[in-house]
Amino acid sequence: MEERKNRPERRPVARAAAKYTVYNVTEPSELMEFLMKKMSGISRTRVKALLTNRVVMVDNNIQTHYNFPLKPGMKVQISKEKNKHEFHNPLLNILYEDAYLIVVEKKEGLLSVATDRQKERTAQHILNEYVKRQHPRNRIFVVHRLDRETSGVMMYAKDEKTQHTLRDNWHDIVFDRRYVAVVMGEMEKDSGTVRSWLTDRTLYVSSSDYDDGGKLSITHYKTIKRANGYSLVELYLETGRKNQIRVHMQTLGHPVVGDSRYGCETDPLGRLALHAFKLCFYHPVTGEVMQFETPYPGPFKNLMLKK
Repeated sequence: MEERKNRPERRPVARAAAKYTVYNVTEPSELMEFLMKKMSGISRTRVKALLTNRVVMVDNNIQTHYNFPLKPGMKVQISKEKNKHEFHNPLLNILYEDAYLIVVEKKEGLLSVATDRQKERTAQHILNEYVKRQHPRNRIFVVHRLDRETSGVMMYAKDEKTQHTLRDNWHDIVFDRRYVAVVMGEMEKDSGTVRSWLTDRTLYVSSSDYDDGGKLSITHYKTIKRANGYSLVELYLETGRKNQIRVHMQTLGHPVVGDSRYGCETDPLGRLALHAFKLCFYHPVTGEVMQFETPYPGPFKNLMLKK
């Protein structure tokens, strides 16, 4: 792969401070197989429990996948301080974590970050409490946001330098970011692009076909399915403005289901039918390709079942 311009500088990987039982990897193996061999007598169920409880680390990165491929030279660490790494929250699921960043799947209804007007509990607050259990000085730094009503994959930084690297080089680091939505009516085209200038009016975002001082916003879409008076649409953002998808779908005459702010008069799911299902990026420190993808939400698919 070619070196990308503005690729962030590499930094040494932080060393974990917790106390661990450490196993050195000397030959290729999957994580489950390796642990069962090293931890004599342990059951598959017990290994899965350790992974679920987030106490297994590979080279200082928490690892939850039983089939994670191990290579010679790696170190597998089992934390002796179990409660530090446990995380349970009905509105938030941690997909990945290392010394520099944390990737989560957020449920609809949860704010990404507190605003001046809204001081309620947010994803940032929940994650701050979690990382402070590992060390009182730890904190979470905001990189990007999802609307409160939107569910899906997003990431936060764990230090200020990583935050600035991600924000300043966002378009070089993030190479694929996709959403899925159910919209009203049957889309006329199988694919297309919406391009307009968006202006934040606080209570809503306005759209203009010409440069009226707003921010240029570009959304590419692909129609996956049409059924029951709805369309299932996959969306790729070239820019990431506030409410961009919601405004652009309204512009096309196909507002997102459940979006009363932008022209939808029905709410069959009791939520906004918009989900950030894919986030792919180059790790801001190691340059490694990171890819996260969640399934389309079940209620979206159910709405599209042929009757």
